[in-house]
Amino acid sequence: MKELKEIRFNESNIQLKDNLVKGSILPEKVAELTRTITVQGDTVIEGPVYAHKLEIQNGDLEIQGAVFTQLELYVNSEAQGNVAFQKSVGSANSIVSRADKLKLIFHSDINAKSVTLYNAFIAGSIYADEIVLDNCVVCGGVFATQQIDLKNSVVGTFNTPSIRIEGSVYLLLPSAFSIEKMLATANAQLYNLSLADLGALYKGLPQTPNSGKITMDIETDEVKSTLVNNEIQKTLRSYTVVGKVLAVDLIDTDKFENHFLLTAASLGAQLLKTYDLGVDKNGNAATLTLNKIRDFFFDILNGKISVQDIDGKFDISQLNK
Repeated sequence: MKELKEIRFNESNIQLKDNLVKGSILPEKVAELTRTITVQGDTVIEGPVYAHKLEIQNGDLEIQGAVFTQLELYVNSEAQGNVAFQKSVGSANSIVSRADKLKLIFHSDINAKSVTLYNAFIAGSIYADEIVLDNCVVCGGVFATQQIDLKNSVVGTFNTPSIRIEGSVYLLLPSAFSIEKMLATANAQLYNLSLADLGALYKGLPQTPNSGKITMDIETDEVKSTLVNNEIQKTLRSYTVVGKVLAVDLIDTDKFENHFLLTAASLGAQLLKTYDLGVDKNGNAATLTLNKIRDFFFDILNGKISVQDIDGKFDISQLNK
């Protein structure tokens, strides 16, 4: 990165390139509520940001405070480099990034009316009406009030009225939920990593026997429940591997260190020191940094790290007997 310069803001629209912003970019008068902030690259903003529209034309960019836009947070599809949001990001309308050459990291939650992301790592959760994720990793949950579209992604869990999946989709937690039946393309495959030995994989060590990913069957691994009160009746579908989890309850899953790994990712910069999972295959400390965790999950997603299979066949209807 080039040497950064400090600047002051007083114009209605702001362009940033090779700049260090010591403080916040917040409106001080009514006219500034409608200004657009355009980032052209090599910029660090140390405080929170409010804009009518925030457009990122290129990396590198680091925003250390919370971000909110009234209209849109938009990342140019041709953008390259690194973009990191250290705290929560929100928009009254949309957050969009389809850049395939950009390393995009959200250290906290995302909240918007619609969210469309490609090749992004989200350490927190996503809350929106409509969510589209392609080649993304979400350590928390994906929660939509209308629709979720997942393609080749890793997510903790999801809860939505309508869900569509394509390619390989991985769940980090045992269950996920929808109201309508899941729609899946012909090449779609749903996996569950709640019994995978992520700790050993992170350290490059052999996986624990009887651990691994579970291939889920959308039909047999679906549990349909009806919730009723005095006024409404609601149907909820859960896609769960609870049966398999019960069937292997003799395995000490605490040794997998999955929860610690995900917690370290979600807390990110809030941790006062860097933790590790012990010693890796090379005898070095397997430190838990956000960038390393990001690369680890993308290596699983892209097939560079192979998670062994375990038999996930279990008739969930047996639990109702």
